Amino acid sequence: MEKVADIASDIGEYIRQQRNSAKISLRQLSKLAGVSNPYLSQIERGVRKPSAEILQQIAKGLRISAEALYVQAGILDLPKGGPVGDAIRADTELTERQKQVLLDVYESFRRENHVAEATAKPPATAGEETTSKE
Repeated sequence: MEKVADIASDIGEYIRQQRNSAKISLRQLSKLAGVSNPYLSQIERGVRKPSAEILQQIAKGLRISAEALYVQAGILDLPKGGPVGDAIRADTELTERQKQVLLDVYESFRRENHVAEATAKPPATAGEETTSKE
């Protein structure tokens, strides 16, 4: 039970940080997200744990990805791909399907390179003799 309270507190704090950095009041965000002011306040204080649907509405109000809130809430695992994956996910001109295709291609390239590196013969180090046919 303690873990659920921690997650609710963490997501509430994250929402508050995002709201403050966007310079949006609690009242403005509640209106943009379509949730009541008291309910949003309870979420930010960690008293309530919002559903995925409410998180999506809050993300829309904050103009951030719902996925970012889902990760913070523990609904989704932390996405792979680092800054490239983050940039793809943040692009507002791509559809969700286009983003997923790009992420899949990017991850396949990364896996391919990882396999190639793992199977490549390591270079000879100083002091090792190399055999050559002359």
